[in-house]
Amino acid sequence: MSQIHYELFVRRKVGAQWTLEIATENRAHALQVAEDVLEQKRGVAVRVSKETLHPETGEYKSIAIFTKGMVDGGKPKKEAEDRDPLCVQPADLYTAHARDRIGRLLDGWLTRHKATPFELLHRPDLVEKLEASGTDLQHALQKIAIPEAEARGVTVHEVIRHFQGLVERTIGNLSKAFKKGALPDLDKEGFAKAAERLVADPDRAFLLGAGIAASIAPATNWSDKIARLLDLADAAPAEPRARAAALAAIEQPLAEIIGSRAGMADLLDTKDDLGSTLAAMTRLTGGVAVEALIRIEASVRACMPELSGTAQRLSGWLSGDDFPSVRKAIAQRVLTELNGVRRLKPDSADAEIEFLRALAMSLTAAAGRILQADDIQGAFTTRSKTLLNGEFIDSLLGRDRSAHDEIKILIRLAENVMGAVNKRHAARWLNGNISAMRFEKEMRQGPDSPVSKLSQLAVLQRSLSRSGLVREDYEPLCAKLGEIGAQIESDTRLLTMLVRAPAPLPHRLALLAKLAMGEAGPTGPVAEKARIEALKLARDPGSRAQLAESPQTMDLIKTLASKAA
Repeated sequence: MSQIHYELFVRRKVGAQWTLEIATENRAHALQVAEDVLEQKRGVAVRVSKETLHPETGEYKSIAIFTKGMVDGGKPKKEAEDRDPLCVQPADLYTAHARDRIGRLLDGWLTRHKATPFELLHRPDLVEKLEASGTDLQHALQKIAIPEAEARGVTVHEVIRHFQGLVERTIGNLSKAFKKGALPDLDKEGFAKAAERLVADPDRAFLLGAGIAASIAPATNWSDKIARLLDLADAAPAEPRARAAALAAIEQPLAEIIGSRAGMADLLDTKDDLGSTLAAMTRLTGGVAVEALIRIEASVRACMPELSGTAQRLSGWLSGDDFPSVRKAIAQRVLTELNGVRRLKPDSADAEIEFLRALAMSLTAAAGRILQADDIQGAFTTRSKTLLNGEFIDSLLGRDRSAHDEIKILIRLAENVMGAVNKRHAARWLNGNISAMRFEKEMRQGPDSPVSKLSQLAVLQRSLSRSGLVREDYEPLCAKLGEIGAQIESDTRLLTMLVRAPAPLPHRLALLAKLAMGEAGPTGPVAEKARIEALKLARDPGSRAQLAESPQTMDLIKTLASKAA
């Protein structure tokens, strides 16, 4: 962590202890996550503290800047923030936090002009358009002035006057530099030469930013802007100091475009398909780990869209150590969407599960590069809750499936949800279906042969044991399947018929042994009865000669006898 960072603490329920949710250097991110925690009901109260490192003592000084929710005695506490001082000079508007605030205040205007806050702060032509718009700038100042005035106990007019003066000075500085010809023309001079010339200039970040903003201005869409930024990155100088300054200047607008929903959708061409968007974003930043998984795992390969030429170029850059804030912007978007409630595939519940599984595998394979393992687990645990509501279950099961098919689908769902609570909820859905009279009637009266029915029950039992449910949840379900198997056997007297069948003894014993070991039928009463009948048949004096000629059958009998012992 740097000299200053922000920590978000969450109280999960009234009276519980505060637990650390995240620690970040991004103030806006901490505040946004705090709001998301309350909105998504993942806690009853949140507290964001600003931690400042004392250089001499090495200790952090903690100041609570934001608290909200059921923080004291179950009573909601109003938001109370001891905010940092207002921006006081033009340079303050160029910080990441200020650009983020500008982007939210002028979102509509920036979207209409296909521009980012970075471009607005570095392009005189955009500033002129904003001033000429009349009301957009005034409305933005009013939106920020009202909460600022309330937080500080001053008048709204006083805050507006402060920000108007700051905006006027910022615009004046930009216009003055433009009229003096101080802003570099990268198309004429070349990016590498400009970066090397300005590397020692104290205003190099502003000057390079202005040159970059002018260079990408002719772009007609977000993807084209990204392509132009990557062209500049390819032309960055080799000298370490100049290269670092050049790439840092490029990173700011690149992170703003990538962090916006419109910019990402235009780059990946996935429109409103959230599942494909998140899959493409994961592939964009996953690097070698995700590409290796795509090659060996067909289910992941089917869900991962091919990246366009510009996206492939960006993926190449993100595979290295450059542009960390761009990777961070993508990671934050992935995390936010996974913790949200938007469906990945609104038109197909089956596809929803497939994409969620593919994302979980891919993000886990690239853990540490895109998201940390704890964040991945938390996000998929939250997302799993949306798969267990009645509306999604109805969509998943449909209307015309058999009871047996519905249980298979629910087992698959249980395999793909994360979190102990979600696993338990999935077990309750399974219990309702397996215990239903509809399933029992279908299995006992269905057209399939008794052997086929018992085999289907055995498959369901094995699937349940591999579904990730805890033993306390899946064992009662397996026992219920065993009871249904016993009813099927009783209805058809299958074991009696099998013992007396005219088939060769080794064949009969082999089938009895498979039933006894839970391979051809469910464990429980049928397996126990089959074991008894197999051992009784093997001990018959008339069977010894035939068994002596079948070593394989003898091995099966020995296995059964050893298990019985």
